[in-house]
Amino acid sequence: MPAPLAGVASRDEAKARAYLGTLQGAPPYFSLTELISRSSLLVEAAGGAAVPELARSAFAAGKDLMVISAGALLDHPALFEEARRRNCRLLVPSGAIAGLDGIKSACEGQVERVTMTTRKPPRALEGAPYLRQHGIALAGLTEEREVFRGSAREACRGFPENVNVSAAVSLAGIGPDRTEIRILAVPGLTRNSHDVEIVGEFGELRISIRNVPSENPRTGKLAALSIVRSIRQAFDPVRIGT
Repeated sequence: MPAPLAGVASRDEAKARAYLGTLQGAPPYFSLTELISRSSLLVEAAGGAAVPELARSAFAAGKDLMVISAGALLDHPALFEEARRRNCRLLVPSGAIAGLDGIKSACEGQVERVTMTTRKPPRALEGAPYLRQHGIALAGLTEEREVFRGSAREACRGFPENVNVSAAVSLAGIGPDRTEIRILAVPGLTRNSHDVEIVGEFGELRISIRNVPSENPRTGKLAALSIVRSIRQAFDPVRIGT
């Protein structure tokens, strides 16, 4: 179903207005306060640092919120309860991953483990806080290298612009501290790769994704398409799948 766009807000008004000027039929620019008052659903695409304040403001106004920077939610679990308390929807798109319906269903029973392995070209990981903190340089890498192994919570803190998919997997499943994440840098790789394995009383589920990168090498085109579909779905009373 079509969803009319009320407008946009940004941390950098000048940059946002300049970009809007390049679009045909561009939506209007508003302050965040005015945008919240004019909208029924807010869609965050500003990065994890913007999530807590935006969520509290949206929920206080009785508005629904879609969070793209899902990793930020792992450090602010109170936002889930705030959404429930105020009867507002907090929506998290699947992003660049698939199979969250299967993960959610499986976790209604006993699940032994959920593991996720992400492979990306080195340039897609450059600048990640975890790499800087540990002095890991990827320039000139000639073979596949594991650069991280740990929980989804740790992965999202160390790679906030790279592995929001791991946050979605952990929130749909057994949680950010029990979900194991591996991140590998692979020279010459042309597609962002995600492999998820779930083992439990239901049996075994394996999910394999090979995403074509978007204009931003840190994320895949499937992530953008997931956001579009999630917005449409938010306004559609018909729902297919778990």
